[in-house]
Amino acid sequence: MRILVVEDEVKTGDYLAQGLTEASFRVELVRNGLDGHHLAMTETFDLIVLDVMLPDVNGWRIVQSLREAGRQTPVLFLSARDGVDDRVKGLELGADDYLIKPFAFSELLARVRTLLRRGTAQPMVDQLRIADLVLDLPRRRVQRADKKINLSHKEFNLLTLLARHRGEVLPRSLIASQVWDMNFDSDTNVIDVAIRRLRAKIDDNFTPKLIHTVRGMGYMLDTEEDD
Repeated sequence: MRILVVEDEVKTGDYLAQGLTEASFRVELVRNGLDGHHLAMTETFDLIVLDVMLPDVNGWRIVQSLREAGRQTPVLFLSARDGVDDRVKGLELGADDYLIKPFAFSELLARVRTLLRRGTAQPMVDQLRIADLVLDLPRRRVQRADKKINLSHKEFNLLTLLARHRGEVLPRSLIASQVWDMNFDSDTNVIDVAIRRLRAKIDDNFTPKLIHTVRGMGYMLDTEEDD
């Protein structure tokens, strides 16, 4: 997940960039509105964390310009202005959330994750099919080659995430935030263990193999064979 941080206060900007990077996000930090506006208009980000009171182009104008251009990247406003009118103005201009300074990083991170989950929401469908694997989403049932497969709650959520992103390599950080709602800790093997258990149920005794490990990157669900 790629996040653009537009913040002119040096300490706050560095604090945000370090914290979000440690939370496994890719962060682009700029310290003025003109650079922030240019990047937001020309590059692709999953979220923009945007200070309102910038020295050149303020956050209000940046969000208004983005929305007028049809760019719907989620925006989290940061501001020391805590009046109701200011919060309403930001939301009416097209921001998705508004956080008052000073703030706890844990709260900002929770809001970031909420906005990212909202931004990656998928259209409602009843079934997902990959080869002979069928996921019945409303009933939370899984079959492969017409054989019922019993999955735990987390295993079903993990398989659904992989299936919704068929053919995409999903990093462990994304899997951790989407399935476990937690930061990815490189010292834990919870995701690898879950993948191993899921693979035993989904791929053992079946062909083709569907769950693939992409070394150094993450996991993918597709009908292609491993390299």
